[in-house]
Amino acid sequence: MTSRPPARGVAKTGAVTAAPVSSLRVAKIMTLMSDPEYRALVESKKVSKRDVLALVDRLDVRYLQLQFTDIMGIGKNVEVPRSQFEKALDGQIMFDGSSIEGFVRIEESDMLLVPDLDTFRIYPWGAEDGLVARLICDIRNPDESPFPGCPRSALKRQIAHAKKLGFEMMAGCEAEFFLFTKNAAGEATTDTHDAAGYFDLGPVDRGERARRLIVDDLEEMGFEVEAAHHEVAPGQHEVDFRYADALKTADDLVTFRQVVRSAAERYDLVATFMPKPIFGQNGSGMHTHQSLFKDGKNAFWDAKAQWELSKTALSYIAGLIAHARGFCAVTNPLVNSYKRLVPGYEAPVNVAWSMRNRSPLIRIPDRRGSGTRCELRMPDPAANPYLALGVQLAAGLDGIERKLVPPDPVNKNIFKMTYRERRHYKIDDLPRDVHEALDELERDKVILDALGEHIASRFIEAKRAEWQEYIAQVSDWEVRRYLGTY
Repeated sequence: MTSRPPARGVAKTGAVTAAPVSSLRVAKIMTLMSDPEYRALVESKKVSKRDVLALVDRLDVRYLQLQFTDIMGIGKNVEVPRSQFEKALDGQIMFDGSSIEGFVRIEESDMLLVPDLDTFRIYPWGAEDGLVARLICDIRNPDESPFPGCPRSALKRQIAHAKKLGFEMMAGCEAEFFLFTKNAAGEATTDTHDAAGYFDLGPVDRGERARRLIVDDLEEMGFEVEAAHHEVAPGQHEVDFRYADALKTADDLVTFRQVVRSAAERYDLVATFMPKPIFGQNGSGMHTHQSLFKDGKNAFWDAKAQWELSKTALSYIAGLIAHARGFCAVTNPLVNSYKRLVPGYEAPVNVAWSMRNRSPLIRIPDRRGSGTRCELRMPDPAANPYLALGVQLAAGLDGIERKLVPPDPVNKNIFKMTYRERRHYKIDDLPRDVHEALDELERDKVILDALGEHIASRFIEAKRAEWQEYIAQVSDWEVRRYLGTY
């Protein structure tokens, strides 16, 4: 365990003032993180009810959060006290699904939370009131049948589809985020806590201490963190953690967002995964590295093939290309997402692939062998992790099943190509806004099927409403542009 205070009081100058830390909190957290049985449970993939109950009794865990993610990608939870732990572990805790956007109608509101015991973790913060643990849950109907609106279950369906074809998806996501200061009322601003750039060192990078707190918390929750650094824009950061199977990666992303926000709050900062919070600066992406494994070996690698990419890899890439416009609404779900997908800020705007070139939609990193993979560069961190990975896997598998062949890779800078050059290379554009993206989604049967009718219909309905609300607004830009002229 790395002992560090949960500092608070970051002024706009970047100065940090450490808050008092109770000896009780330090003692409890240090005991927890050095506990061999807890560490073994975190690393296990076969956690039992008995394991969890024995551990929470011995460590005096007081509360348990049953977490789930709604269709829009927002994390939710129902918290239960120690007296209800057994009931919770048996999947018998119910909640009102009619209060969650996109779930069920008022007349069919009761839903069950069924925990995945492998996701049991104890939070490395907030120990003054007793330790708090969490479990990530699937959502089921009262009769215990699968709920068709559960995003986690939607991903599991695609994982099962891949398994029938002999494949397992491995994925790693680079979710960027911003740290902003608060105003005197404690509300979030878009004032950054530093003016640093890509890979800058402190003291220019004033986010070092907050990032280290994030890394410490992640490691204490079982993450294998590979690197952390300042990103291109002022106040923008990235923390990378280990590649894993698709379901674990999605679960980890949910946890990652919670940890980042919690750590930022302890420094009196606000963390946001909004794709484009500042005009004129790079937005935040969630580049998604992915590959398929078969019989324990990377199915994307063929040492004798061109580019050392197997037919499976090429067909998977072709599937991503074929459905990119169709799943863009899922991987880039906000009105704001499309303020990031514009020329000039490193984000992809064209549907193409390349070996090293970072301007196309899909890049093939240099590493080969077990590390062979493709990188999809369009997703952003506002996406629902379960749905985003699910539609990518569905698209890639469709390419494999139909034996699709991708177009030739484009090894030129697409950002500098003229419209005529892009047409020559048959390079299509990504949707320009969420309205166009939804139109494309409604035309893509593969992606609609991957989501399922329940999720697809409610997602599209909610996003159409969001678009209508947006276009009815009168922006400051419009007032400045037109008020004195017309």
